Amino acid sequence: MRAVVQRVTNARVLSDEKVAGKIGKGLMVLLGVGGEDTEKDAEYLAGKIVNLRVFEDGNGKMNLSLLDIQGELLVVSQFTLYGDCRKGRRPSYDKAGDPETANNLYETFISYCRGHGIKVETGVFQAKMLVEIYNDGPVTLLLDSKKEF
Repeated sequence: MRAVVQRVTNARVLSDEKVAGKIGKGLMVLLGVGGEDTEKDAEYLAGKIVNLRVFEDGNGKMNLSLLDIQGELLVVSQFTLYGDCRKGRRPSYDKAGDPETANNLYETFISYCRGHGIKVETGVFQAKMLVEIYNDGPVTLLLDSKKEF
């Protein structure tokens, strides 16, 4: 699984011109599921993300996690995170998970995050969406459950 994680002051996602999910202070996660991913990848990445120390403490140092600040999480599926652009000009998505498996692991990831007791909002799987974020910092991190980067 791959994730682009952004610290936000607020974010929302729209599908069919309706708000599908919105959050205040917290993390915006674009989540891609690979063809080799399992429930272990979802569990690992969920634990990693909710515990990332990317929020400032009283001294202005990034030392607090989403759990520490009781922040919110917005998760949007993003299969294009598995786009391979190394050859030619059109990305290949051969390493992305098939839609059924990807949706199941996307939902599993969300369930693990909710299991930590935080508010989790989502986009709409396989839908065209507009994502609005207010990146705070900006702070943007790339995560991969296979630790490829």
